[in-house]
Amino acid sequence: MQTVHKLSMKTLAALTLLIGRTSAFTTNSVPRVAPLSNSRFQNSFTTTALTMSSAKRVLVPIADDSEEIETTCITDTLTRFGAEVVVASVKPGGELVCKMSRGVKMVADIPIDDATGQEWDLVALPGGMPGAEHLRDSAPLISILEKQKESGKLYAAICAAPAVALASKGLIGEGATCYPAPGLREKMTDPVDDDVADQGNVVTSKGPGTALKFAIALGGKLYGAEKAKAIADEMLV
Repeated sequence: MQTVHKLSMKTLAALTLLIGRTSAFTTNSVPRVAPLSNSRFQNSFTTTALTMSSAKRVLVPIADDSEEIETTCITDTLTRFGAEVVVASVKPGGELVCKMSRGVKMVADIPIDDATGQEWDLVALPGGMPGAEHLRDSAPLISILEKQKESGKLYAAICAAPAVALASKGLIGEGATCYPAPGLREKMTDPVDDDVADQGNVVTSKGPGTALKFAIALGGKLYGAEKAKAIADEMLV
């Protein structure tokens, strides 16, 4: 028993020495990482949530033969304002790839059916022919636009779309504008010649050359004149 006791003590001493060396090695060689405090995590999460909740939601419907300059000006510019921009294809069967009026292929985020039942701060239609006709013939899109009108929320169109997609459905009255081409202005009631016509909750514009002005005007409606001026200055408009 005595021998066993001495051996156990020797073993214990050896283990103690080994543990001490291991602890020293670990302490000296492994850096200590401060944990992220709960308050720092909560503050970061809250800031992100507030940023997302303050973003305006914009729907941009497109089709085959929609005008790509106008589409890009709308989506790019409003993203610079901080909006959440969602591009929806009105093509049958939920097809997302649209061949635009000059051959550029664009991929939409969602099919138009997915946009119904959602709330939008703005619905903005690009022009292009026969793209505007495809927008006009999309029952889900017209339903969304009618909801915007009934609730007094913002919607807009440029180029052929005011005459073809909006006027034909009773979604604009007199004093709007569109592309100055034969067969388009005749579809509208007392159209104006302004580059951008702001009629409260409806904004219309002429075409590719006025698309940036149109998009900045829409951003101003959503975020205010001061923000619109800042974005215009940054873009050298």
